[in-house]
Amino acid sequence: MEELDKIDSLSKIHLFYKEQLPRHVGIILDGNRRWIKRQGIKNTLKGHMEGYKTLKKILYAFFDAKIKYLSIYALSSENVRKRSLKEISYLFNLLLKSVNDVISDPAIHDNKVRVKIIGRINELPKDIQNGIKKVNQITKKYHDFFINVCINYDGQEEIVDAVKEIIENGYSKEEISKDTIKKCLYTKEFPELDYLIRTGMEDGARISGFLLWDASYAEFRFRKELWPDYNESMLLEDLKEYIRRNRRKGA
Repeated sequence: MEELDKIDSLSKIHLFYKEQLPRHVGIILDGNRRWIKRQGIKNTLKGHMEGYKTLKKILYAFFDAKIKYLSIYALSSENVRKRSLKEISYLFNLLLKSVNDVISDPAIHDNKVRVKIIGRINELPKDIQNGIKKVNQITKKYHDFFINVCINYDGQEEIVDAVKEIIENGYSKEEISKDTIKKCLYTKEFPELDYLIRTGMEDGARISGFLLWDASYAEFRFRKELWPDYNESMLLEDLKEYIRRNRRKGA
């Protein structure tokens, strides 16, 4: 692994370690509010904007590493229920901005990125729902890279909704298998998760209900750094760490 240590860019790690890189990476974006407080700014809502700026930059880094599938935990359903109305309103407006940015970003179209926003979308305000439908439709024809953005999402709720769909489709008991459940998940078009990266883990190691079904055999990487500080160098470190691990997947 000495040669791996010498790799100094994401494009090089793909060039020399393509077969050992994860196909599907999940990111939990944690620490926006703590980060803005540490800058001496009392308005914690501004932390979400900084987190969004970081996300936009890091997407290009993922393209450089040629990670084909990326799932982003942007807003949990628990956050929607428990955060103040003021904060949720701010987050929804930021979501609308991000939707419009995706539609107009040349990098999304140049890299042929299919963007899909998943979760209990029908519970969101109508203008958000309409924006989400627009993004899902505009990038539907792309198949080089795939991004899932999880909004109003909870992994247990995803499995509950999959069970409801199985019942609605009239499957018999004998027809229900792991494959049946996977076909009814929000992530049915994605492979299982290989690698989960979470920032802002200063007090433990949790995945907070993220992709519970798909993360069964994923490798986890917990960072103390807060999300707005995450950068290309950290992603390179994380990918090197993944390559060093021996994934047995239950064997």
